[in-house]
Amino acid sequence: MAQIQELKVETRDGTGKGPAFQARLKGLIPAVVYGGSGKPENVAVDFRTLERQIEKGHFLTTLVTLDVGGKKMRAIPREVQLDPVSDRPVHVDFMRLTEGSTVRLEIPVHFNGQDVSPGIKKGGVLNIVRHSIGLICPADKIPHTIEVDVSKLDINETIHIKALTLPDGVKPIIRGRDFTVCSIVAPTSVIEEQKAAAAAAAAPVVEAAPVEGAAPAAGAPGAAPAAGTAPAAGAKPAAAGAKPAAAPAKK
Repeated sequence: MAQIQELKVETRDGTGKGPAFQARLKGLIPAVVYGGSGKPENVAVDFRTLERQIEKGHFLTTLVTLDVGGKKMRAIPREVQLDPVSDRPVHVDFMRLTEGSTVRLEIPVHFNGQDVSPGIKKGGVLNIVRHSIGLICPADKIPHTIEVDVSKLDINETIHIKALTLPDGVKPIIRGRDFTVCSIVAPTSVIEEQKAAAAAAAAPVVEAAPVEGAAPAAGAPGAAPAAGTAPAAGAKPAAAGAKPAAAPAKK
């Protein structure tokens, strides 16, 4: 479960690019707090403190207690805007979480047991369908990750969302469908070999039809015997008066 982190912030006067730029010059990151029954508040967070919180990971799924001049409120980060060049935070959005509230989050999925999976040992590949799962979570039961055990998964076996144990009160956003999270698939080379073998087995055997007017092949019924070849036993002699075959021209 997510642990609540305390984060000190200070009120910020003014909105727009000018006041935000002035706040950054002082080592502060502009932020806004919205949601709940209160009005949006403009605040600022110490840059170093915020950067350390982000580097810990799971920042967008971590509950925080914002201390605004002694006034504390529970919130969750919803968006962090990063500088496109330095990749450092330049603005943060926080959403207030009142008692009993829920929040929709994309929770990352972590796969365990790949080193002992029988399917992977046979050469199979872990096919990850969902790198994260959209969940509806109570404010005090937000998981950092969804753990998926693939240690017993064999080739062509699949894990669906209903097979996972979610925390109490946590439900997937997608309802009415037992969607796939991951599966073990055979290597591409094996799949191609299986397709080729199935296609060969299903293909009908077609005999070539004789071409109209073509002489029958030697040995076939009605074919003339080869020159110099004695007639087969029981074969009828040539008809009387039949002209013998022309001798080859002398060079």
